[in-house]
Amino acid sequence: MTRYCIASLIAFLVFALPGTSLQNVLAANDPIISDLNYDYREFAHWLKQTSDEKQIPGAAFAIVSREGIMYLQTWGLRSVSNQDRITNDSVFRIASMSKTFAGAAASLLIEKKLQSWDRKITDIFPSLRLGNKTVSRDITLRHLVSHSTGLMPHSYSNLLDDGVVYEKIRDKFHQIPTVCSPGDCYGYQNVIFSLIADVVEDSANVSYEDFLNKEIFKPLGMSSASVGMDAFVNDPNAVEPHRMVRGDWRTTTTNPAYYSVAPASGVNASIFDMAMWVRANLGAFPEVMSPVFLSNLHAPIIDTPHGNYFNRWSGIERAYYATGWRVFDYRGLRVVHHGGGVRGFRSEMVFVPDGNIGMVLLFNAESNLANEVVPTFLDNLTKTQ
Repeated sequence: MTRYCIASLIAFLVFALPGTSLQNVLAANDPIISDLNYDYREFAHWLKQTSDEKQIPGAAFAIVSREGIMYLQTWGLRSVSNQDRITNDSVFRIASMSKTFAGAAASLLIEKKLQSWDRKITDIFPSLRLGNKTVSRDITLRHLVSHSTGLMPHSYSNLLDDGVVYEKIRDKFHQIPTVCSPGDCYGYQNVIFSLIADVVEDSANVSYEDFLNKEIFKPLGMSSASVGMDAFVNDPNAVEPHRMVRGDWRTTTTNPAYYSVAPASGVNASIFDMAMWVRANLGAFPEVMSPVFLSNLHAPIIDTPHGNYFNRWSGIERAYYATGWRVFDYRGLRVVHHGGGVRGFRSEMVFVPDGNIGMVLLFNAESNLANEVVPTFLDNLTKTQ
């Protein structure tokens, strides 16, 4: 039986059997928050209907618990230029959701005693200079994974936009303005964040790609997941990126530079792969990521300021960045989240550890609908039944 059939069968059983609900299924396996609304049919209908109204070329989304994939749906086309349909094996760029894998990779270095959170990056790479003030010499691995380096936010992302690859930018790190002491302020990064790959390769003596494959993808059964542009363009299941041009969705090009910052945006994956990833972060595979590991991974490190799209969601009470993950309090719930966007793709994933439920969405198009998906999912989860 294919993975798609298994997922579809689960969804059918949850909704088709008399008296059966997701809440009953979860309650039979694990404690849940009793006053949450685990009936996600209204949300699923809204997502599909709104996506169709916006004529988004293709999409895939799943709702999961620790126990399994509770719902999986795909629709639309891999490319507007042909009629190949999106399936659960279709591979998308997940963009900045890649950062969650980088956070886990760094955490595995700590668990394996190959590295220390408090070791200075300039001690690992003595010839490397970070920032234009001496205080930036104190930047540690913990600061990298939590965007709390104190360096100017989005340093050199403009060069990535212009097609300049990471290897050609690294020599400019000493020119980045230092805006605060490490650990004192939040500043989102793509280029600087990708020093994590350098730390992994120096510490584990393998490529960043091989480390993710060996330590995360294979143990979790993420068989379609990969790192890098070559893996994506050579994958027969890869979907095409799309942008809106004069009112129509059209295929667009890929900027190789954003693949050069692999920890920030270099992972490719199918909806099945990402469903397994969210389940893993809910605690489904303790042999790969233990409860203590996950607790540390999702623990807030630095407050994130207002102004980002997620901070404007009405249910947000307080927001933080953890180890490669965003964490926030939403209508009394502790929520873990990350989104992603590169040319032609948008993605979102979110889960509630105490509620044992999560959701992931992949679009092969740059649509602002992605900004509404997480709050709509959480509002559906927290509404009075």
